[in-house]
Amino acid sequence: MVATKSTMLPLGTKAHSFQLQDPRTNNLVEFSDETEGKGFLFAFICNHCPFVVHLKEHFSKLFNSWVEDGMKVYAISANDSVKYPDDHPEKMAQEATKLNFNFPYLHDESQAVAKAYHASCTPDFFLFNERKELFYRGQYDDSRPNGNNEVTGEDLSHAVQLMLKGENPPTAQLPSIGCNIKWK
Repeated sequence: MVATKSTMLPLGTKAHSFQLQDPRTNNLVEFSDETEGKGFLFAFICNHCPFVVHLKEHFSKLFNSWVEDGMKVYAISANDSVKYPDDHPEKMAQEATKLNFNFPYLHDESQAVAKAYHASCTPDFFLFNERKELFYRGQYDDSRPNGNNEVTGEDLSHAVQLMLKGENPPTAQLPSIGCNIKWK
């Protein structure tokens, strides 16, 4: 596995609208200027990447709690599911159900959304405030597969807390590290 860092899109960048399919429901999920929430998290993940596998059990607890607090969370897989069948929409639906995601796990088949957000790795996290301005982009925490650090979600959680309190973004924002997105 080759570790790829996130691109660190400039803070303040406006969120891009999209419509993507949720493989669990087969419904289109839309995000637009009219979408309301206390904040918006876009987590580019997949089923097979060891960096995501290392964190995925932690996502449900943390992300579901943010949904309950009025945030919108969107997990998105943009990997080429033909070359990487573990990331096929059917398997995404199974994974979201198994992990009790209370938020959509969306399939970006065209990869247009990943490109619009400059996502480069899995996992790659983008947190936008209620005005849909980028507040945080970077790592979940400093744990890594085969490392000694516990999975806590500390970096992303700290950013969410600051955002919900109306404070400034964290000054230290470290790139996420993971497998590169599997482009077509």
